[in-house]
Amino acid sequence: MKIKNIKLEATVLIANYNNAKYIDKCVSSVINQTYKKLEIIFIDDKSTDSSLKVIQKYLKKVKLIKKNKKFGVGSFDQIATYYEGFKKSKGKVIFLLDSDDFFKKNKISTLMDEFNKNKNINILYDLPTKKFLTKDVPIKKKSKLINSYWPYFAPTSCISIRKNKFKIIFSLVDFKSHPDIWLDFRIGIVSKYIFDQYNFIEKNLTFYRQSEKNISSGFKHMSLNWWKRRMQAHNFVKTFFIKHKIIYKKNLDYYITYFINNFT
Repeated sequence: MKIKNIKLEATVLIANYNNAKYIDKCVSSVINQTYKKLEIIFIDDKSTDSSLKVIQKYLKKVKLIKKNKKFGVGSFDQIATYYEGFKKSKGKVIFLLDSDDFFKKNKISTLMDEFNKNKNINILYDLPTKKFLTKDVPIKKKSKLINSYWPYFAPTSCISIRKNKFKIIFSLVDFKSHPDIWLDFRIGIVSKYIFDQYNFIEKNLTFYRQSEKNISSGFKHMSLNWWKRRMQAHNFVKTFFIKHKIIYKKNLDYYITYFINNFT
């Protein structure tokens, strides 16, 4: 995005793979932000639909990056896609946005105010509104009945990161194991256990689209797939803790998850 006479303060990285029908809504939601000191980088992960054709109309305001390599594993490709965009970014704060999601008009201005007020914040979350075909459902943080090693983690499009911490964070989460553990969970673990902070704006500023293509649709709450991914989450945490010399102990949540995975 070409901006004259103003210093870039924010970068929005849009990660896309075969989401052509959602691109207009996604990109427009960023172009029309009330906050104007920003750049928009659209990274396409070798789409096979009409995504590259759709994005052409925005190239006066959006920088396009075409990836040349795929791992073939969605979670690993997502990490690599965002990192490609980061390498070309200029903003002091990086906003992540999956191309089937979109922002409220005041999202970036609201979060930039928080970053500017508190220089100690490295990662900042807002809350999502789940967007279904016929309704929108705002999500609030919930307390858990059983403690686990992780709190509620908002989806990737709700994550913003200071640029000077971005490379460090991605070096901590970019290891090729636990393929069902996506970027939002990985960054959440880093935020909680490496930076010892978990900062939320208690406002629903991101629309998180729910569809059959959505990854989360394959992990319905309490389904067998949900429990399988939960087991993988526990194993990810164990791997992460051991790697970073954090004390790890199996808890009640682990034993319940293990039991369901092995005896159902």
